Amino acid sequence: MNPKIRGTICGILAAVSYGTNPLGALNLYADGLNTNSVIFYRYAFATLILAVMMVAQRKSFAVTLREIKTLATLGTLMVASSLTLFFSFNFMDAGIASTILFVYPVMVAVIMAVFFKERVTAVTVVSIILALSGISLLYKGGDGATLSTIGVFFVIISSLTYAVYIVVVNKSSLRLSSVKLTFYVLFIGTFILIGYSFVGPDARLQPLTSMHELVYALVLAVFPTVISLVLMVVAVHDIGSTPTAVMGALEPITAVCIGIFVFGESFSMRLGIGILLILTAVILIVTGKSLPTQHITYVFSRIGNKVKKKWRWKS
Repeated sequence: MNPKIRGTICGILAAVSYGTNPLGALNLYADGLNTNSVIFYRYAFATLILAVMMVAQRKSFAVTLREIKTLATLGTLMVASSLTLFFSFNFMDAGIASTILFVYPVMVAVIMAVFFKERVTAVTVVSIILALSGISLLYKGGDGATLSTIGVFFVIISSLTYAVYIVVVNKSSLRLSSVKLTFYVLFIGTFILIGYSFVGPDARLQPLTSMHELVYALVLAVFPTVISLVLMVVAVHDIGSTPTAVMGALEPITAVCIGIFVFGESFSMRLGIGILLILTAVILIVTGKSLPTQHITYVFSRIGNKVKKKWRWKS
């Protein structure tokens, strides 16, 4: 398969898979599990699944000391991103936190431009603006809510560490398969979470006490972890860090759809416009290299002229 097509498909599926997080996490929280326990079972079960996959495919578990250092960095970044995001939920509404989190495509684009001299195209800029605008419309919280400084700080750290994770995957010298790379990232992350359980506040690991909890822990391990992270690695290698990050805007769309079809939440025109903007951003990124910059400029100039004419008419 053409690498661009494969990378695009993997990027879309990775984002959609990651958006299934609410299916497992919300049910485990409802049963009283703390944040560290939920993330621990997510990582631990995912590690076991990936290990079985590697054994079935007869892949070697051998890694060099140099590779271990990079994998340890990736594991630390992934754990830091997961924990800080869930920490933020203690200081602000989860919907606001999830919305702020998706500044990471901007961070990826900036990191790639500043440190790796990657050219930021007009298509990338427009796609990021459309994605962020659409995501902001998906948030349905109450008006006038005051943002917590500590909460925003945690979300920004979560977003930054995830952005760095994507860049390191793209620019590191690792030549491991996506399954092997993800296995070691989660394997290392699992031990970090065990260590954190001894020193972190309210981080004691709690046992799973029912089949209900086991099922939802496995849902978390399979869809937003194994499938999402493995496909994300493939996408980053095939199409690059920034396009993969922008496709991550499909994650909140998935969460919204789950809310509507599983938890019975209502659908509104605002949500429809937000979804349309995000899908437009993803389509632009997918077709970006073949879409001349002057076409984008022309479209936006036409929109601007129409707005000016309408404003003059109202005046």
